[in-house]
Amino acid sequence: MRYQFQLKKLLIVASAAAVFAFSAGAIAAVDEDAAKALARENSCFKCHSVSKDKDGPAYKKVAEKYRGKANAEERLITHITTGEKAKFPDGHEEDHKIINTKDMAQIKNLVDWILSR
Repeated sequence: MRYQFQLKKLLIVASAAAVFAFSAGAIAAVDEDAAKALARENSCFKCHSVSKDKDGPAYKKVAEKYRGKANAEERLITHITTGEKAKFPDGHEEDHKIINTKDMAQIKNLVDWILSR
């Protein structure tokens, strides 16, 4: 009986370590300069900031909203590549600007940078 408890405990600790190692690796792989450059080229900072809300939410808020959600990256990629509706502080909606690149590596890097805030 004691052996089963220790085995469960070991599996839980190993699983947590694996999750941490995977997420730390993903964050380390982000090219921050390239992400910021793509955001500047697409005028993302006109409506967004890293830490303060503008017409769009701060990237820190976006990261908090999606933290721990399995589909976070996919959801944000869809949002910035399809022109989904974006809600503004005054209540009106507009189509979100579509990122001006077809390079999925650049798009993924930008989304990963946003989620790492």
